[in-house]
Amino acid sequence: MMQSIAYQQKQVSRVGLVVFFLCLAAGFLITALTHSPVAAALGAGLGVYFLFAIKVVDQWEKVAILRFGRFRRLLGPGVFLIVPVVDTLSRYVDQRVRVTTVSAESTLTRDTVPVNVDAIVFWLVWNAEKAIFEVEDFIEAITLGSQTALRESIGRHQLAQMITERETLGRELQKILDEKTTPWGITVQSVEIRDVRIPQALENAMSQQAQADRERQARVILGDAEVQVSQQFAEAAQVYSDNPVALHLRGMNMLFEAMREKGSMVVVPSSALETMGLGGTLATASIAAK
Repeated sequence: MMQSIAYQQKQVSRVGLVVFFLCLAAGFLITALTHSPVAAALGAGLGVYFLFAIKVVDQWEKVAILRFGRFRRLLGPGVFLIVPVVDTLSRYVDQRVRVTTVSAESTLTRDTVPVNVDAIVFWLVWNAEKAIFEVEDFIEAITLGSQTALRESIGRHQLAQMITERETLGRELQKILDEKTTPWGITVQSVEIRDVRIPQALENAMSQQAQADRERQARVILGDAEVQVSQQFAEAAQVYSDNPVALHLRGMNMLFEAMREKGSMVVVPSSALETMGLGGTLATASIAAK
């Protein structure tokens, strides 16, 4: 629709309008000087001719000239003349990079998950002649072809792949579309997956599943830590069982660490003191502190 509007607007160029008014003004001026209406009629006729004969093609555009319905040549950019009625122009082909937004709603993935996917297609016309004569409306063809390719690609991938491997999906779509549009003189430069949306209920379920997996992993890590600590304790117990003096030194160090804190009180069974021989040591330390 936008392309047809642009084409209709270019049926009359600005240069043609300027020349039309100049010819018209010159004809009336000559008529006023010579008092002959022929000059005004001639000026009006030339103005109308140049109004439809002068065409302007912008730097980024191409246009085909058809003479009695047969292709004559491809022109642009710049100013050129045509023969009105005899020559007709095709649509003006914009050869700049264009952006087309496509979407696929409620499309099932390979693991039967309904998703809504939005993508952006970057493409350009590299052969205007093919784009004009090989396909009726290449803009609509690109849009519909991109939607179809996007739906087919979604059905071949699982949801996890679509979320984590968007670049791979975009390259696959670009390859599919480029093979389809190359005969039309159009190349697809890249396809970017902009958004992948899933139903809210499924999103909540996936969030709960991920949270449960994290909790399970945390418990597994905690269990591994307990196993490692128990192994260290078992090794320490083996060392202490073979060396009672080391066990006594360890007990004395623990008591010293506990008593070093100000205002702390440590209750130790008398049997432990007798076993480690700490009674005399503690009494001596208490007298020295006083």
